[in-house]
Amino acid sequence: MQIDPITGRDKSHEYLSFKLDQEDYAVEIMAVREIRSWSHADPLPHAPTYVRGMINLRGILLPVLDLSARLGMAPVDADRRSAVIVVQVNDQNLGLLVGEVSDILDIGTEALQSPPEVADDGGAGYVSALAVIEERMVRILDLGRLLPAKEEFAA
Repeated sequence: MQIDPITGRDKSHEYLSFKLDQEDYAVEIMAVREIRSWSHADPLPHAPTYVRGMINLRGILLPVLDLSARLGMAPVDADRRSAVIVVQVNDQNLGLLVGEVSDILDIGTEALQSPPEVADDGGAGYVSALAVIEERMVRILDLGRLLPAKEEFAA
């Protein structure tokens, strides 16, 4: 447990939560650069099925990953509630297509639990921690593991 020297309380972190197929997920808020409504992404030939394509973000080409597909679930059926969360991971910006953005969660480190050690199927290897917030399980994602290798974007 990390104690804040000023307040004497457990340190907490903020996470942006969102839904994928009615399940709750979150990423650290410090990695989030912006949240955009869904707009068509231009597909890339020979890209993995979870890469929805590229969008033009103020003159910068941004790859967009279908986060649901990346985690081994059915692809997001993008609609008016869908959003693209622009994150920065290892000096690379990318968009994460999600079903809908929920809210910002303030989670103390004492509330985070390690995920069970299971085979890396269904996206389990991408979850760095679990937290139960108001009777719902929130899966905290490790963005570094989600990031595809650069050669996966090759056309």
